[in-house]
Amino acid sequence: MSVSIENLDPEKKLELLEQLEGCITQERKARFSEIISLRTRHITIILEDIYQPHNASAVLRSCDCFGIQDVHIIENRNKYEVNPDVALGSAKWLTLYKYNKTASNTAACIMSMKDKGYRIVATSPHKNDYTPSSLPVEGKFALLFGTELQGLSEEAISLSDEFLRIPMFGFTESLNISVSAAILLNTLSSRLRNSGVAWPLDEDQKIDVLLRWNAATVHSSDAIIRDFLKKNPA
Repeated sequence: MSVSIENLDPEKKLELLEQLEGCITQERKARFSEIISLRTRHITIILEDIYQPHNASAVLRSCDCFGIQDVHIIENRNKYEVNPDVALGSAKWLTLYKYNKTASNTAACIMSMKDKGYRIVATSPHKNDYTPSSLPVEGKFALLFGTELQGLSEEAISLSDEFLRIPMFGFTESLNISVSAAILLNTLSSRLRNSGVAWPLDEDQKIDVLLRWNAATVHSSDAIIRDFLKKNPA
């Protein structure tokens, strides 16, 4: 959705959503309604300098599969590239945030997330670390991943609040990042959904996400949105 609707008030957003929903099938509308009820921002993902297209795309696919709505992407040295054959269209159902405008994109991302109330959980073996079964899920948290070869930067580790490792019992000491993300999201999202935590999106968040999903589906949605904004200036 290239046309900005951020300044619309909630009632106008709902009116626009109803207009876009009139352009899709009832089956698609019902599917969106089902999936949005299962989406969460209680868990989110931060990727630091992930440049391998296969890994970058597979992580997005896992986020969509496990109901994680937001992915935060730090681009310091490497640009984040998505392989469409691996992502299978998952990127258009997620909300992606990129951090590539400052001298310290890692710090900019992490401090922004902390300001929003997230604990930063580095996926790296560390003293007093947690496992997927022991990590507290009551408060919002962001799982922070680095590259396979170099791992997380020293800056990312120093700014993290907690550390998380996957118990392993073989000769190999690490997993592919996309595999790690899938394992962690499977366990943690399951624990969260079985907890008493209020993890779903609130109603305003649902409307914002549904607007994006409908806009990504409806042909000529930008023209429809421009016409709506012309008739309903913010």
